[in-house]
Amino acid sequence: MGTEALDSTPPPRVSMIMPVHNGARWLADAIASVLAQDFTDFELILVDDASRDDSPAIMAAAAARDPRVRLVRLKANQGLPAALNHGFAAARGELHSWTSDDNLLRPHMLTRLVATLDTHPDADIVHADFMLIDEDGRELGRAQVGPVERLLYGNNIGACFLYRARVARALGGYDVRLFGVEDYDFWLRAAQRFRFVALHEDLYIYRKHGGSLTNQRSDEIQALTAEIVERALPATLPARIRSEILVGLALRSQGRWRLDLVGRAFRAHPAPVVVRLPALARWSLVVARNRFTA
Repeated sequence: MGTEALDSTPPPRVSMIMPVHNGARWLADAIASVLAQDFTDFELILVDDASRDDSPAIMAAAAARDPRVRLVRLKANQGLPAALNHGFAAARGELHSWTSDDNLLRPHMLTRLVATLDTHPDADIVHADFMLIDEDGRELGRAQVGPVERLLYGNNIGACFLYRARVARALGGYDVRLFGVEDYDFWLRAAQRFRFVALHEDLYIYRKHGGSLTNQRSDEIQALTAEIVERALPATLPARIRSEILVGLALRSQGRWRLDLVGRAFRAHPAPVVVRLPALARWSLVVARNRFTA
């Protein structure tokens, strides 16, 4: 790993990490959206996860233009969670966030997130709504974040967030084994110890496209999601709620039929399974058809 030398300037309030692996297509715009923030007391740490396209040149040019940009270079591709951990290990700010090389920050994102934490000193994490766009930049609709109390039902924290550095220190960073759900796992663990604040303002732009990790690894991500959610279920959780969550996990599995999840849901409490029988039947037909035509 290579990291440029630090200067003697005081640490910024915010450290923004951007892991990059062959992300040249939208990288310049993603970097520009960070540097255009009206809140200026930040550092942008670009983590080059062994890119082989034009990404290194784009990152080097950004660092040459703006002293707030720092570079961390990984000699071998390590994956998103490991790249995040390398970036945050170099972070100097008291507040942390990260973004992707294909997404964009609204110009006032950091201003609003920092102000929210400043006005809620008892809170540790703030998360906000965001806009979905396609690969051509067309708006697909606004995503509204949900309350942390519903986190076991799905990752409703979203893509726009800011948290205090002590959160990452307490959690030990991102789990490198959970590539694709490292953020959801991080929030599930954080929810057990820290307070969240939801901000219903559109502060971020999330790009959906065929090359995204979610699209490329959907089956594996669904399996990992089931693993981390089941692990996070409290022992004291009422049986009916446990059953509802397990049925929801089964229904969100598009790649294969998770009969074991349905069985565990039924054993926990049969009522949620019975209520969802029509949906479960439709899913079984879809999976059977996919297997037949594969």
